[in-house]
Amino acid sequence: MLSNSPRVGRKVAGCLIFFSFFQIDFAAGSSEKGSQSQDHMDVIHSSQLDLREIVFVIQSQSNSFHVRQAERRRAELLKQAHSLSEKPPVILLLHGLSDNEGDWSILPLLPYLSYSFGKNSSWIVFLEEETSVKLNKFVEVLAKFDKNKEWFLGKPLHDEESTIIHHYAFAENPSIFKYPDFAASWVLSIPLVVRLANKVRDEPLKSDFTIDLKHEVALYIWDSGKGPHLTAVPELCTEPEDSPRAQSCATTLSTESPLCGEPVNKEDIFVAVKTCRKFHSERVPVIKKTWEKDALFLEYYSDHADPSIPTINLGVPNTERGHCGKTFAILKRFLSSAVPKTKWLLVVDDDTLISLPRLQILLSCYNPSEPVCLGERYGYGLSQGGYSYITGGGGMVFSREAVLQLLNSGCKCYSNDAPDDMVLGMCLNALGLPVIHSPLFHQARPEDYAGDFLAHQVPISFHKHWNIDPIAVFNKWLKDDSRATASDGLNKSAKTEL
Repeated sequence: MLSNSPRVGRKVAGCLIFFSFFQIDFAAGSSEKGSQSQDHMDVIHSSQLDLREIVFVIQSQSNSFHVRQAERRRAELLKQAHSLSEKPPVILLLHGLSDNEGDWSILPLLPYLSYSFGKNSSWIVFLEEETSVKLNKFVEVLAKFDKNKEWFLGKPLHDEESTIIHHYAFAENPSIFKYPDFAASWVLSIPLVVRLANKVRDEPLKSDFTIDLKHEVALYIWDSGKGPHLTAVPELCTEPEDSPRAQSCATTLSTESPLCGEPVNKEDIFVAVKTCRKFHSERVPVIKKTWEKDALFLEYYSDHADPSIPTINLGVPNTERGHCGKTFAILKRFLSSAVPKTKWLLVVDDDTLISLPRLQILLSCYNPSEPVCLGERYGYGLSQGGYSYITGGGGMVFSREAVLQLLNSGCKCYSNDAPDDMVLGMCLNALGLPVIHSPLFHQARPEDYAGDFLAHQVPISFHKHWNIDPIAVFNKWLKDDSRATASDGLNKSAKTEL
C-alpha cells in the first residue's frame, strides 16, 4: 500500500469527463498551448536517458491470471535492463498500488505518481499486460523528446464516424481527434503529470461515467485545446512481436500464449438470454441463425412463455430498461436444480452477437473456483468512491463461485427496472470482488470502434442490431470456419488482449 502517499485515507478525484452531443473547436488544440504540431518541435536528438528516469506502470488487474501476466511482463523488463548492464527502471503493477477502485481509470493515480516520482523521474509509461517492450529501442525513442516539456505520446486511434461510446464527440469531423491505443503503450512526461495531478486534486470532474478510458483520458489531457494533443510515435506499435514489420518498433504485442489450458468444454457453460415478447420474432431468430448452435445449455427468459422457441417466463414483468429483476431471477435459477450444474454462467441480451468457441478459449485462462466476473468494464462515480461494473450488452460472465457469493451476500434489486449491470457492480464492490475487464467484449457495434483498435483483436462479442445486418456482422467478425481456426486465431492475435 502507499503508506507514504498523500492520497491514502481519502479518495482522489477520478477520471472522466462526460461529453454529451457537444461541439468543440478542435482548431484550438493545434494552436498552442502545449501543442506539439510543428514537426516534433523541441525534439532532442542527442540527449541521454537513464533507465531510472522511466517509471513503467503495467495496467494490471487483481485476478490470479492477470497478476501472473503482469508479473511476467515485469520480469521480462527487468531481464532486459540487466542485460543492458543498467540499473533497472521502476516498474509498478497498477492493481497493487492501493485499494482505490478507481485506480484503473488512471487519473486517480496521478497525484501519487507526481508525489513519488515528480522530482527524480522524467517519464511515466503505461503498458498493458501483453505489451512487449524492446527496452533499448524504447529508451532511444524517448530520448528524442525534451523531457522538460509536456508530452503525451502514443499510437493514435481515431473514429471514422461519431459514436455513442464517445458521446458523439467531434460529430462534424470525428477523425480529427486522436487518442492512444493502450496496447501499444502510452507515455506522459513528468511536467505533464505534475500539472495534471494538480488539476485532478483541485478541480471537480465533469462526469460520473467511465466508458472508453483511452478516449476519455485523451480528452481530459487535451482539455479543449489548453493541453497537449496526442503526439504520434511510429515506434509504438501493435504489430505481433515476430512480424517483419515490427523490426523498427519499440513496443509490440506478445505472441506468446498465456499459461492457459485447453478451451473449456461446452458442458461447462450455461447461457441465459434475456428477451421479451415483442422481440421473439425479431431478435431471437438472429441468435438461432448465428451462435445458438454453439451452446449446449441455453435458455431464453421472457415475459411470455412461447413453446416454439422455447422461452421461459420467470414471473418477472418486462421492463423497458434495467431488467434487474429478470437478471437476479436468472442468477437464482442458475444455482437451482432446474438447470444443469455448470462452472460458468453467461448472461446476454437478445441483441448480443457472440462467439462461444472464442469464449471457451478465453475462459481457459480463469479458475472457476474463484469468484470471476468478466466482460467489458465500465465505471460509475470512481472519483467519489464509486464502483466498476460489467456492461451487460457485451455479455456478462460469472463463475459459479461468484454467483454464490453475490446471492449469499443478500444483494438484490431495488426495483425490477433498476440497471442490472450497475446493481451487480455495486454488490461486487461491497463484497470486494474485482470486475475483470477484457476488451474482447464490446457493448456496441463494430463500426462504433476504431478500425486500428479492432485490427489486433479476435473479438468475442458485439451488441446492438441498430442500422446493421446482424447476421452479416456475425459472419464477418465472429464466425469461425472451425474450432481450430478460432483457437489458432485467438492464440496468435487476441491473447495479446486477454
